[in-house]
Amino acid sequence: MSKVTFQELLDAGVHFGHQKRKWNPAMAPYIFDEKKGIHIIDLNKTIAHLDQACAAMTQIAKSGKKVLFVATKKQAKEIVAERVKTINMPFVTERWSGGMLTNFQTTRKSIRKMTSIDKMKSDGSWDTLSKREKLFKTRQREKLEKNFGSIADMTRQPAAIFLVDILKEHIALNEAKRLGIPVFAMVDTNTNPKLVDFPIPANDDATKSISVILDAICDSIRTGLEDRKNAKDKADKGEAVEASTEETK
Repeated sequence: MSKVTFQELLDAGVHFGHQKRKWNPAMAPYIFDEKKGIHIIDLNKTIAHLDQACAAMTQIAKSGKKVLFVATKKQAKEIVAERVKTINMPFVTERWSGGMLTNFQTTRKSIRKMTSIDKMKSDGSWDTLSKREKLFKTRQREKLEKNFGSIADMTRQPAAIFLVDILKEHIALNEAKRLGIPVFAMVDTNTNPKLVDFPIPANDDATKSISVILDAICDSIRTGLEDRKNAKDKADKGEAVEASTEETK
């Protein structure tokens, strides 16, 4: 469950949608009103959907699986990178490389190329390269880091994907849908929420709005990770007690 209040959402401007002429009729159930030609999102619906999304995110984290966050629009990039790093989940904020999910083997190959360059620097083979080769590999490493650095620890396809702005991230959305990966997303009044498994009706353009939703999602993942750690510690303790009991018999 998210701990976000109606007032917090209101203060962050989560309720501000797009101009009426830009609306997607599929968003009708989530629209509360229209003021000065702008659609107003029903924040009670936002809270209900955010609670559902947070509960599901906690379970995913508890099971030890990864959630991939995607936000390449400028208002969201820094917020996503900053928040998601703290929960150790993969994210894409630079550019979605087509096939990042559907052609996951190629993505893994790029990540391996990056680690092999790192290995050269630590095992001494870097020093045997010419100045030109070093320059080429340094540039190659920088490019790979920019596109794949934040997903370097993603050894398999994610259990879910979280998007800020499904219109901007339509390629990522399509890839996830094709693979049957559950999609969580902020959906503004100009989008089709039916394309998403866990839609969160919210303003996806304002940094405050993006921050408040993302904080709730990250907190729920943090809860799941803590639950997982506690369960593991409990199991380890149980095994230790069992072992010492066996020894005393």
